[in-house]
Amino acid sequence: MLSRGVVSCSAQPQKFFSAVPRTSAAARFPPPLPPSPAPSSSSRFASVAWRRSSSSFCCSGNPNPRSRMEALRTRASAQPLQDADDLIDSVETFIFDCDGVIWKGDSLIDGVPETLDMLRSKGKRLVFVTNNSTKSRKQYGKKFETLGLSVTEEEIFASSFAAAAYLKSINFPKDKKVYVIGEDGILKELELAGIQYLGGPEDGGKKIELKPGFYMEHDEDVGAVVVGFDRYFNYYKVQYGTLCIRENPGCLFIATNRDAVTHLTDAQEWAGGGSMVGAIGGSTQREPLVVGKPSTFMMDYLADKFGIQKSQICMVGDRLDTDILFGQNGGCKTLLVLSGVTSLSMLQSPDNKIQPDFYTNKISDFLSLKAATV
Repeated sequence: MLSRGVVSCSAQPQKFFSAVPRTSAAARFPPPLPPSPAPSSSSRFASVAWRRSSSSFCCSGNPNPRSRMEALRTRASAQPLQDADDLIDSVETFIFDCDGVIWKGDSLIDGVPETLDMLRSKGKRLVFVTNNSTKSRKQYGKKFETLGLSVTEEEIFASSFAAAAYLKSINFPKDKKVYVIGEDGILKELELAGIQYLGGPEDGGKKIELKPGFYMEHDEDVGAVVVGFDRYFNYYKVQYGTLCIRENPGCLFIATNRDAVTHLTDAQEWAGGGSMVGAIGGSTQREPLVVGKPSTFMMDYLADKFGIQKSQICMVGDRLDTDILFGQNGGCKTLLVLSGVTSLSMLQSPDNKIQPDFYTNKISDFLSLKAATV
């Protein structure tokens, strides 16, 4: 069934986005992880910016994975943060991951409000970036408020927003739709961006009755499938997303993130959004375009929006393979906190090749280490 309507890669691409000017957002923001062409998928319907050559992509400050890993192997071991003032004075913007840095589940980590207040008093810009796509920026704003933190919507960047922002940056056609394998956060951000969508949680209860001759229909106007963490993931969504990607000419495959695990409870690790992305990747034999950490799309977007030099940014996170790599890919200073996923033994393991500039127990160490150096 899946072979029906598949267009050969040899077909000439239709330049849906050929009118995008060089100075547009699509030109400024090269794609985070350019997908490899697959024999069974069409190359049509992609933006000019998305189809840039790999050499152009590398020149934009995003080296290929092999050279990046070689650079990481030669990186010096992380140093414990000893002089907080020195780090604070050396940057103008702090980007914080949320879960494991600001909060754990629904509980605020000790000392966070005082630390954020201190940084703001020093004139530092604060930005909060999360790979969790289940909420929109507005919904995250309410969570910050519930925890007693004053954070504006403009300071919050979730991967749900990144997916919508990327589609806008490439001038995604208004007559095309997005099929969502994910939760409410993605739907709300697409709606705010004026992008048509279908799918999401309401498809969680749909089932396929496999019987002789059954043929599953799909919307031929779907021009992108966005996959994020989805607690309502099922076979219907896998098949629907697969049909769109494989049979709709040039349909984009976008992932909010590829996190292997997440922390739904404090009792154990749970399968993350990467498991949903992996299922669609397996059935389509396509690599997704990833917009969340550690891809550089959000970093490029932030730097452009606020006019920040990346050397003046410090990325603070609790995950090595997303937060710290995100900062390193973007050319920023990096600080690992041990209040979330990564332990000191994991950081110092001989098998770990990702070394931040500094590490400390939690962000409130900014206060105690500051006091110790006065």
